[in-house]
Amino acid sequence: MSINTLFKSELQVVNFGMTAFKDALAAVGAKAVQVDWKPPMDVSPAATERIAAARAKIEKANAKAMQKILSAQPCLVGLERALDVIPGMKKNLILHAGPPVTWERMCGPMRGAIMGALMYEGMAKSAKEAEKLAASGAIRYAPCHEHSSVGPMAGIISASMPVFVLVNEAHGNKAYCTMNEGLGKVLRYGAYGEDVIKKLKWMETVLYPVLKKSVKKVGRIDLKNIIAQALHMGDEVHNRNRAGTSLFYRAIAPAIVTTCDDAKDAADVLNFINGNDHFFLNLSMPASKASLDAARGIPNSSVAVVMARNGTDFGVQLAGTGDAWFTGPADVPDALFFPGYTRADANPDIGDSAITETNGLGGFAIAAAPAIVQFVGGTTDDALRYTRTMYGITAAENNAYQVPYLNFRGTPTGIDVVKVVENNILPFIDTGVAHRKPGVGQIGAGVLNAPAEPFKKAYEGLARRME
Repeated sequence: MSINTLFKSELQVVNFGMTAFKDALAAVGAKAVQVDWKPPMDVSPAATERIAAARAKIEKANAKAMQKILSAQPCLVGLERALDVIPGMKKNLILHAGPPVTWERMCGPMRGAIMGALMYEGMAKSAKEAEKLAASGAIRYAPCHEHSSVGPMAGIISASMPVFVLVNEAHGNKAYCTMNEGLGKVLRYGAYGEDVIKKLKWMETVLYPVLKKSVKKVGRIDLKNIIAQALHMGDEVHNRNRAGTSLFYRAIAPAIVTTCDDAKDAADVLNFINGNDHFFLNLSMPASKASLDAARGIPNSSVAVVMARNGTDFGVQLAGTGDAWFTGPADVPDALFFPGYTRADANPDIGDSAITETNGLGGFAIAAAPAIVQFVGGTTDDALRYTRTMYGITAAENNAYQVPYLNFRGTPTGIDVVKVVENNILPFIDTGVAHRKPGVGQIGAGVLNAPAEPFKKAYEGLARRME
């Protein structure tokens, strides 16, 4: 094309990089297309060279990891006391969400939840006594993830708390989680008042034995099947669990009615589950944990098996880097706040519930539950875009979990830290929001992208460990 012909033709522009160039053209009526591209994240050249040289090894390892994750068969098989079943659990040990953190660095809601747990256990009579004991050194702390467990928000598990027992029937590993208390002022959001402890005691003395007997009668409940159905019914099983809870209710209700000797207890348990749309969250989380843990210890794999937050730090673990944590500061979500609260009241992101996104659910499957993006003024198109973007950082598409809006395409599953760094795309998470001060509880719900620092560190950590 000659220069004369060029300037007589309609200008057509494809812009890379800064959007300001495209915006300037649009302002004068010129057509322009913005290419959605960003340079890779800034990591050490040595790590980049080592990852590039080992790409074939990484891809082979990731294929093995994804085979284990996608073939997982998580099932609920029982309920027991934490002390009796969680590996390494002790009376003076409290498990928490996210990567390791000391009492001195813990956020307000995690401190509040620990204080509540100590009062629940009878180790302290007041919040003041509990706070003193928690800081004394007599109580030990560890991540739930280091004990085959998960916990939403503060994620607190103490010795006497009843927990769901899940087994991955395909690979034999187990996972554990407490029962969901419902919304509002509850322990997992850092509340510790008298009503909080009273509800926990009812869950221990009524809800737990009723569910334990009913699950024993049923034998096993296939959670993977429930999750797959829930996605078709409008859930993403992180922030929306109405369908999942309803399906679980249908599976367990007949056994509750036939095994519970006290009609009032049976009615109270059924009403509690029916009135708590988030009840299934505490099953979708350990189901994801059991699925992902099967891929741990695969050398050279860049697939994430954990994303977790403790309200101070955001942590990542990879299949190929053992038990190492890679961390960075947690961010505050973009949220719809309850009346009277603002972003200034919000604690940074907290909880193990991002294990759902790690397993191709939650924010990665938000196209199946587009109503959630209304939290931040989003649209159905935004929900579809969020899910589609996540395909750019995952190692596979799920063979069981599907998105109807995408013509039943499998959800993006298996976060590949190499793709996160090279494509400069961060995992998308939807979540609840806790007040930054202990004792207040939930103040909203919203969405955010994971911070970059943990993934950059994980990329470099994998490079150092390459065989």
